[in-house]
Amino acid sequence: MADSRPLVLGFETSCDETGIGLVRGQTLLSDALATSMAEHERFGGVIPEIASRAHLEAMVPTVHAALAEAGVGFADVDAVAVTSGPGLTGALLVGVAAAKAYALALDVPLYGVNHLAAHVAVDELEHGRLAEPSIAMLVSGGHSSLLLVPDLAQDVQPLGQTVDDAAGEAFDKVARVLGLPFPGGPPIDRAARDGDPRSIAFPRGLTGPRDAPYDFSFSGLKTAVARWVEARERAGEPVPVADVAAAFQEAVVDVLTAKAVRSCRDHGVDHLVIGGGVAANSRLRALAQERCDAAGIVLRVPSPRLCTDNGAMVAALGSRLVEAGVAPSAPDLGADSSLQVTTVSV
Repeated sequence: MADSRPLVLGFETSCDETGIGLVRGQTLLSDALATSMAEHERFGGVIPEIASRAHLEAMVPTVHAALAEAGVGFADVDAVAVTSGPGLTGALLVGVAAAKAYALALDVPLYGVNHLAAHVAVDELEHGRLAEPSIAMLVSGGHSSLLLVPDLAQDVQPLGQTVDDAAGEAFDKVARVLGLPFPGGPPIDRAARDGDPRSIAFPRGLTGPRDAPYDFSFSGLKTAVARWVEARERAGEPVPVADVAAAFQEAVVDVLTAKAVRSCRDHGVDHLVIGGGVAANSRLRALAQERCDAAGIVLRVPSPRLCTDNGAMVAALGSRLVEAGVAPSAPDLGADSSLQVTTVSV
């Protein structure tokens, strides 16, 4: 018997990846991705203008790739979902304009969705319906957030966020100090496997008794690593890259996991979902599992492929909104680079 649940086409262009996904219910049919990361490497960070142009060039081919992978045509699409924010304004505008055009041409409803909530929704494609309430921790190059999620379709409440550098941003900056490639997350993860995380006592930001219990700060840690490396170089001593990477990584994941578990305990929630690009980090996944097991908390983390920005997560949230009967977005849907997580759909 054919699946009668609506087929949702999702568009993600909040940063440098053009992601197009197709989801039916909680079943992922395709997830096509084009990235302009190679064009940003020499700058050591994402250049918004380059990202926007790359989205324009990649959009149509990526849509067709997603349809081909799923074995469906445009006539099969029942709704369109698109990241409306937060993100880079120019990049968001490309995705929103494309999604509006496809929705209009196909005469199907359009759903503008929140990028952060979509990172939570993508987990449902692998692990089924999210327990409600759940605590969600989102860690990426632009975000480090703790969220209470009573109802993913319409009620996401912020508990804490980064007050300076996001976790992924700190990984990128420390990787540059250590002479490792951009983006910094994967190379630091690899280098750390050969290092000793206890070799250097790097600081844990905002962990004092008077600090905000759910907020994050990684700027001081990043500076501490840079000064430690500079001191070794001035003394003419070799920099133990593996040890520095391991000690830095441990400082980041120690704080992230401790605050996530604390937020679960404080709010009486026994399910934690972790999303965002940094959720692909092997040490974060291992320490989170260890601490959740000890605390009796069910941990859910998507596969690394679904942790980074992708169209599947947008389609997944769009599917959830359709199922919940949430009203579609207006035809004049725009992009909001600072969209608050409390706005799940626009």
